Amino acid sequence: MSGLEKDVPPAGEEIHLPGGSLQPLGLSVGLTVAIVGVTTSIVLVVAGVLLSVAMLYGWIRDARKEFDELPAEHAHH
Repeated sequence: MSGLEKDVPPAGEEIHLPGGSLQPLGLSVGLTVAIVGVTTSIVLVVAGVLLSVAMLYGWIRDARKEFDELPAEHAHH
């Protein structure tokens, strides 16, 4: 073994990456529709706000579910 090669210890745990989601896109579309609606129609404002709230609710719900599935040593106290 040369001086540049070292034994690398095994990783202590896997890195948790959340799955793909369309909720950020849906939230941005909802906010855009609501903002455009401010200058055009109250119907667009209401539709945009409803879409934004639904996307934000789903995103938070999914994030909490993923957080609860993490090992116990990651729990927030």
